[in-house]
Amino acid sequence: MRDNRIRLQKHLADCGIASRRKAEELIENGKVKVNGHIASLGDKVDPKRDKVTVRGKTVVAVNEKVYIMLHKPRGYVTTVNDELGRKCVMELVKDVGLRIFPVGRLDRDSEGLLIMTNDGAFANNLTHPSKHVNKTYRVTVSGEVDDEKVIKLREGIELDGRKTLPCDAFVIERKSDRTVMNFIIKEGRNRQIRRMCEAVGLEVLRLKRTEIAGVKLGMLPQGKWRPLNEREMTRLNAISESKEGL
Repeated sequence: MRDNRIRLQKHLADCGIASRRKAEELIENGKVKVNGHIASLGDKVDPKRDKVTVRGKTVVAVNEKVYIMLHKPRGYVTTVNDELGRKCVMELVKDVGLRIFPVGRLDRDSEGLLIMTNDGAFANNLTHPSKHVNKTYRVTVSGEVDDEKVIKLREGIELDGRKTLPCDAFVIERKSDRTVMNFIIKEGRNRQIRRMCEAVGLEVLRLKRTEIAGVKLGMLPQGKWRPLNEREMTRLNAISESKEGL
């Protein structure tokens, strides 16, 4: 008999509950049950036979796929549900009409381009570390930035005992009390650019993501969202077919 079971975290992602990584966190935190029993990481389910619930709500398969970009403002956390009661990006996309989740994240104090979807496979392809997807940020730091610091940032900074990948970092504007820089990185470590800057003595005043894999935020107003167009989807879907991403 054919085994129709799949990993629980994949099933949750396919149903638009959360990205695969976030689904793993939900399972580890005891928020997921299978047929009334608290699930464990590594469990498998048969989507047609097993009853899966998240925080008491039954998981239902998604038929229509949605892909949008949101201009995330500062002060919002990038999560589907925040137990601390903080402002959440989900409040900004209530009118999408379907349950969606963020692809990757921007920390609370950062702003800019955030892609959201209910397609778990798409999200996994876009965030998988092996893809090295280019992400572009406009970063304002306090004071002046000399060439030595720029070189250190480009070559990589050791964070948590592991050096960051080489990146493209350069100054685009100098003011009397601050410097505006552009960063293009291929990783997505927690608060990566902020921590890189701190490591060379730079204080980040503002951080805005402007581009992911060639898909640009453009003039989308802060707090607003729009569907990704055909050209943008073609570019992002090409990531799954490439070894190194875009």
